Amino acid sequence: MSERILVVEDEETLRASLKRVFLKDGYQADAVENAESALEMLDKSLYDIIITDIILPGIDGIELLKRIKERFPDQTVIIVTAYASLETAVEALRAGAYDYVVKPIIHEEIKRIVKNALKQKALQTENVLLKKQIERQYDFSRIIGESSAMQKIITEVKKIADARSNVLLLGETGTGKELISRAIHFNSSRADKPFIPINCSAIPENLLESELFGHVKGAFTGAITSKKGLFEEANGGTVFLDEIGDLSIGLQSKLLRVLEDHEIRPVGGTQSIKVDLRFISATNKDIENTINEGTFREDLFYRINVITIKLPPLRERKEDIELLVRYFIHKYSKELGKPVNEIDNKALEILKAYHWPGNIRELQNIIERAILIAENGTIKTEHLPEGIKKEGSFIYAAINDKLSIEDYTKAFIKRYQTKFNEQQLSDMLGITRKSLWEKRKKWGLQRP
Repeated sequence: MSERILVVEDEETLRASLKRVFLKDGYQADAVENAESALEMLDKSLYDIIITDIILPGIDGIELLKRIKERFPDQTVIIVTAYASLETAVEALRAGAYDYVVKPIIHEEIKRIVKNALKQKALQTENVLLKKQIERQYDFSRIIGESSAMQKIITEVKKIADARSNVLLLGETGTGKELISRAIHFNSSRADKPFIPINCSAIPENLLESELFGHVKGAFTGAITSKKGLFEEANGGTVFLDEIGDLSIGLQSKLLRVLEDHEIRPVGGTQSIKVDLRFISATNKDIENTINEGTFREDLFYRINVITIKLPPLRERKEDIELLVRYFIHKYSKELGKPVNEIDNKALEILKAYHWPGNIRELQNIIERAILIAENGTIKTEHLPEGIKKEGSFIYAAINDKLSIEDYTKAFIKRYQTKFNEQQLSDMLGITRKSLWEKRKKWGLQRP
């Protein structure tokens, strides 16, 4: 053991006895006779545990405790007293003592208390380190992208991270909406409170209300005990509602009430519970279109989109592909224990040419798979899925055959019109949907 203990005790025999006991158990131990000497020791060294008597010459133990806590709020202090009064115990605990021991001191008891205090201290340290690790994991530097579109988003996210306003993230599946939501939370003043992600489309509708709001015992068949809902669990923190466009109209009404009144009511309950929550919502749907169709409440839309951030699909940020590829190579080669650290130029060009319907998530999966089957430390063309290689070969054929822009556009439409919708196809070609319709008509192409 290397933990350090300081004993502050004016009785010489007891002071020497305690020091001897802790040294015998493998601790580093120092012992002083008064509070002034203890404060001098703290100027020179740090201690894991301080054990002090209340009755001391000069500054007493309670005052010493208060001064220690002013300088070192996390310091663990155990109080020793010869008078086992409730008043003394309450005063010591209010001043921040970990525990108190009544004289005469039993060695086994003080050793047990010290051991428990050190365990708690280690757990607190571990939690702090874990929290810092999580915060680093969702630091803004982890949002990868040098494209102007991503730099604009990073700048915007930094500005709004610590605001109280609700945020709506728009974008196709796999564009990184949850990563952005976590970056917002862990860089806000709510970072030490819960972040709870909820996929609105993954939980059956008949269970979702109970999951969100909780329920009381007997609320429905099978509710044999009361249960806290996710909103109550997240109190003080952030709720990420993924795929909010799939939320039923009935639950939309109840969510609107939470946003307006900052209260929840468990299923079957009669009492409302106050909650302090920030909502970050996300969808890959055209919300305004769902409002027009009557499947999404307009008043809820205005509540959740105080701040709107639209994440671009990967095909619109091609300059970020190489950066992402190299990031995932580093990540998965380390995680999988395979020394793969390169990708050859041909394979990289194929990845750059691909249109990524699954966005970053698809790229991530492809690199992980490639590392598993790659040999000699390099990802090559043969390690990529056939579908991607075929699309890459189409791009190369177009270049090699020196197709005109019109011939390329015609070939592109014929090849991809069954894979993408009208808007996506138009965006890829950089034309309007009307122009797409006119080109089909001109070339006699049937719309699938």
